[in-house]
Amino acid sequence: MPVHLGHMALIDFAAGQCDQLIVSMSFKVSDPIPGALRFSWISRLYTGHGVVRPEMVEDNFDDEMLPLGERVKLWAGFIRGRYGRIDVIFSSEHYGKPFAEALEATHIAFDPQRHAFPVSATDIRHHPFKFWDFIPTLVRPFYVKKICIYGPESTGKTTLAMKLAAYYHTEYVPEVAREFLKTNDFSMDDIIRIGIAHDQRVRERCETANKLLFCDTDVITTQIYAQHYLGAVPPILYEIEKETTYALYFLLDIDVEWVPDGLRDLGHMREAMLYRFREELERRNIPFIFIHGDHDKREQRMKKLIDKLFV
Repeated sequence: MPVHLGHMALIDFAAGQCDQLIVSMSFKVSDPIPGALRFSWISRLYTGHGVVRPEMVEDNFDDEMLPLGERVKLWAGFIRGRYGRIDVIFSSEHYGKPFAEALEATHIAFDPQRHAFPVSATDIRHHPFKFWDFIPTLVRPFYVKKICIYGPESTGKTTLAMKLAAYYHTEYVPEVAREFLKTNDFSMDDIIRIGIAHDQRVRERCETANKLLFCDTDVITTQIYAQHYLGAVPPILYEIEKETTYALYFLLDIDVEWVPDGLRDLGHMREAMLYRFREELERRNIPFIFIHGDHDKREQRMKKLIDKLFV
């Protein structure tokens, strides 16, 4: 958890010596990465590979309280029952040899000292950015940290999202509402389309982001404006909200000049809207960092805070 380049090297090494290679992926419901997602990564990595046969099994056949010698007997019993006779076990782990012996199979070790791939899945889970180069491209979106630049209109969100994305050599998600609206005369259907489009854009940009993804607003923002202009929030926006979490929320203060642009019309309500934006985060118990000062000071402070994500 997760599959990484070391695992792939092991699989490729084994596949070159087999008529059929079973990659048996065990999962528990309590795993930090959902089993179905992990299995989709392995399946996609080896789609069309004639030798590799990915399998997913629930890890309900082990007893971690037993000594290794007894545990491998449980594993062997399960493997025989699930897959039949196994001729060879390939592994990079210390338990590979006793496991093979319990299966009456040959054991072939691959880089047990991890000289070629000095990484473990535990390393990646704890420090994904440090071991980024060992994470397959299709797995990286899971570890992209999303940063929401949040707050009322005309507080510099768009400019900051663009500047920070450029500075960290990554992607940003623009305020999708501006692609749909020319005025503030919009319908509930318009709001729903905006919410869905923003969610889809976040997913798309995660695929190509470099460790960080900067988001100019979020679906909570869409909810706030739906309530303000239409008097109601379509329930689907609350469902969409559940799909995305952010590593950081930056709430921008209103202590910069309000600049009209044809769509902004709440200059007379800046304090009330700031209160509303803050209230929505506090009501959800979402931690946030309040950013104020001129535009340059905002940018420099945010960079210092973002840099801590790399430690």
